[in-house]
Amino acid sequence: MFTLGCRVNQYETEAMAEKFIAEGYNIVGFDDCADVYVINTCTVTNMGDKKSRKMIHRARRKNGSAIIAVVGCYSQISPEKVSNIEGVDVVLGTRNKGDIIYLIKRVCLEHRKIIEVNDVLKNRVFEELNIDKYQYRTRAFLKIQDGCNRFCSYCLIPFARGAVCSKPPGKVVEEVKKLAQNNFKEVTLSGIHIASYGMDMKDDWNLAGILEEVDKIEGIERVRIGSIDPKFFTEGIINRIKRLKKLCPHFHLSLQSGCDETLRRMNRHYTVLEYEKIVKELRDEIKDVSITTDIIVGFPGETEEEFSKTYDFLNRIEFSKIHVFKYSPRKGTRAASMRKQIDGRIKEERSSKIIELDKKLEKQFMNKFLGKNMDVLYESQFEKNNDYYEGYTPNYIKVISRGKCGQNLEGKILNTELKSVKDGCVYGKIKSFI
Repeated sequence: MFTLGCRVNQYETEAMAEKFIAEGYNIVGFDDCADVYVINTCTVTNMGDKKSRKMIHRARRKNGSAIIAVVGCYSQISPEKVSNIEGVDVVLGTRNKGDIIYLIKRVCLEHRKIIEVNDVLKNRVFEELNIDKYQYRTRAFLKIQDGCNRFCSYCLIPFARGAVCSKPPGKVVEEVKKLAQNNFKEVTLSGIHIASYGMDMKDDWNLAGILEEVDKIEGIERVRIGSIDPKFFTEGIINRIKRLKKLCPHFHLSLQSGCDETLRRMNRHYTVLEYEKIVKELRDEIKDVSITTDIIVGFPGETEEEFSKTYDFLNRIEFSKIHVFKYSPRKGTRAASMRKQIDGRIKEERSSKIIELDKKLEKQFMNKFLGKNMDVLYESQFEKNNDYYEGYTPNYIKVISRGKCGQNLEGKILNTELKSVKDGCVYGKIKSFI
């Protein structure tokens, strides 16, 4: 199985893998020779489409007689293109992924290609795709929301995922309790537009409410939320979440541009000043908070002046991490037909400038915590040296520390002194072993 794209996709792949295991299948590496290959695709950018096609061709070269199932956003948006790729046997969109084994069995029985892509724009019900036991993970992802109603001018996701729908609160709590019973210490609540959680429900539920319920669950020590719309953080919401004991002080607030003119063309629903005010309030109210973001460079009509405004804004806000994307026209979006498309060379130059800025700001943020002791959830051995383990602080600083001979630190939260910054992470010294 191979996953491209967001944490929602990662969650759904994990759920599909569990169904295969329950049916007696063995999960092997994607580069191994397998009887069935499942590719969970992404279509946020043209590169996502290209990578999806590349993985399909790789599976076919590995085993020409295998069944290849292509699922997810690329399949939803372009089912005909996907079905025409040599070797593809199952084309499944973003809904009904729980039927994956049934569809594969149909291919075996009927000896024909199966295409199951429904109209997600009519969807109003959250699809239950639960996970009972994660495979080889220390941190669990839990999908609690799907769909998006925002229709940013550059984005196909509302057409791939449909309208907002939310996992019922009782089922969220039940699944988090199950994760706690399986000894997970941290859970990340994710969604396509997670700030919209609850807006499709009759009862007065929102994301703050579900975070308060999860905060009560014994066994879970940390809770994170995925990328989120900045306008979720009203003064009232911040006052509620700052009381939570388990919510990690790390928020990925999608920005996309630091220029109001560009934001309007993108159909984003905030201004630069509104965004800056939210960041200030979070920093004032939540200790050690880390604010990370996404930026799109080279959006249609982005002048040098507009790019300079974005660069200056990023420098002023001092994000702890910036993820940079070069604008990619997506057929079917308003932005694809906008005038003044930006040359690829200019996009590359602007991307490089922000990447350099990001390196400076990331190091600057990590330096603030040197000499401090922080709890680190160690997730795996460091691949460059197995005597060391790597993990994350509550505010998502990556930490690498020397382990103790013969002791497996995976899944353990250990108090660690942050000693030095090197190569985009912090080297630490564990103060107490368990």
